[in-house]
Amino acid sequence: MTYCVGLKLERGLVMAADTRTNAGFDNVATYKKLHVWEKPGDRVICLMAAGNLAVTQSVVSLLSERLSREENGASKSLFSAETMFQAARLVGQAVRDVRAIDGDALAANSENFSVTFLLGGQIRGEAPRLFQIYSAGNFIEASPDTPFLQIGEHKYGKPILDRVTRSDMRLGQAAKLVLLSFNSTLRSNLSVGMPIDLLLYNTDSFSAHRQTRIEEDNPYFADLSHMWSEKLRDAVAEIPDFEI
Repeated sequence: MTYCVGLKLERGLVMAADTRTNAGFDNVATYKKLHVWEKPGDRVICLMAAGNLAVTQSVVSLLSERLSREENGASKSLFSAETMFQAARLVGQAVRDVRAIDGDALAANSENFSVTFLLGGQIRGEAPRLFQIYSAGNFIEASPDTPFLQIGEHKYGKPILDRVTRSDMRLGQAAKLVLLSFNSTLRSNLSVGMPIDLLLYNTDSFSAHRQTRIEEDNPYFADLSHMWSEKLRDAVAEIPDFEI
């Protein structure tokens, strides 16, 4: 399975995805699920994927192919979209195109066409935006009331995001929160696994240079996990016991 989360903040975006895929208990592999297209000085677009790996890879490949085709005047692409809304529509159309090609074959083999995407980024002329795109190609957008979106195994990492996320958070503070969300998910769900790919995007930077991969032996993540467990134990101990 998968866990991906995106936060849209006043200072920019934080996007993170795990890398585990599995087709049964004895067939576990690592695949990159966070994909970035960058046009320095003009736009940064990040796409994260959950669901059928073959389908998500087809969608990403189709979007990348259309970038090169557009250079020859063949079609519109993520590099020519005038807004992030138009970019989300292009991703949705790519999902529908892949369904038209592979949907019947998947159905004939009793496999679901099940994919979801998180699309975040900024195109010059507008603020950063964040979308969740569904299997039908339709989508929703993050808002000030709901500044984060999740796909995949989101239920374990959602409570801390619900309680703590604020639009005015610093990106480093938000990244810490995202990693705590992943820590809770990793502790409770074996279908989500490290390493974690992480992107911090500063508003109006139009650069994706703040990317990293958090490996299992990452000292910050290890310390964060230990400190979080200790703080939770202390908090529980400090709350008065229930009496009846």
